[in-house]
Amino acid sequence: MAGNFPLPFFRYMIEVENLSKTYSGFRAVQGISFHVDKGEIVGFLGPNGAGKSTTMKVLAGYLPPTDGKIRIAGYDVVTDSIEVRKRIGYMPENVPLYTDMRVTEFLRFRAELKKVARRKIKERVEQVKERTSLKDVENKIIGTLSKGYRQRVGLADAMVHDPDLLILDEPTIGLDPNQIRAVRDLIKDLGKHHTILLSTHILSEVELTCSRVLVINRGRIEASDTPANLTKLVRGGGSILLEVKASGADVVAQMKALPDVEDVEVLLPGDDGWSHVKIFAKPGVDIREKVYDVVRKNNWLLRELARVKATLEEAFVELTQE
Repeated sequence: MAGNFPLPFFRYMIEVENLSKTYSGFRAVQGISFHVDKGEIVGFLGPNGAGKSTTMKVLAGYLPPTDGKIRIAGYDVVTDSIEVRKRIGYMPENVPLYTDMRVTEFLRFRAELKKVARRKIKERVEQVKERTSLKDVENKIIGTLSKGYRQRVGLADAMVHDPDLLILDEPTIGLDPNQIRAVRDLIKDLGKHHTILLSTHILSEVELTCSRVLVINRGRIEASDTPANLTKLVRGGGSILLEVKASGADVVAQMKALPDVEDVEVLLPGDDGWSHVKIFAKPGVDIREKVYDVVRKNNWLLRELARVKATLEEAFVELTQE
């Protein structure tokens, strides 16, 4: 069971109402509202400067809100900040560590600061070292560790008091592909017993890990939905790749004339007589048979006809670009 503290009755683990944050006249977050259910793993996405890290710092109690209400596990972040911090494990993008301490020493120190019962400190420290693959470096000085290992120490620190909510800002930054996969599996496992708000620029990881995605841009929430539903926003939720031996202009003209086609893009120049195009259809419409009929009627040689699903990255770009 996550957490060492009794919880009041509450509907959402995170509840944000009209949150704004202003720095020296600049409004970094502009009246956003959202909620995160107990047990959800939610991806929090946004381009640099969108207000993502600011929002996470306010949720974690590191920054006060300018306006709005935030409740964590039923407690107000401003008026009940101590209770809130007991229930949050926060890992910022740039993890603050005592670089002259050894890994185990640091985690024990952090467990004491977070009021873990003295009789449970050793057990909790051993558990988080095991889960974050730190056993091999447990006696090393943090300052001698690679960035990847330092990230893992930061993640272990966020977990050491067994919080109900984990707020993770770029937890995989500096990790190699194998380490990223290990952290992904760890986050999925943690999601069985914790609520997780996760920020990352590796959108493929969000698709594999998160049940829902929040997209923030210019201080405002642009979308809140499942990764699958967000990809449907991308010009029909997918496209058709077509490669035929024909004039590019002719292929584009005939494909654009088809009903349910919204756009056609030329991907490769047809110097060798082959044209490679990408065809975008209306939402929910599969036009492959119609495309093939055009190819057959024109007696074009066909080298590729394939449906490509849209990615979360494409949805993210469409939601956040000018």
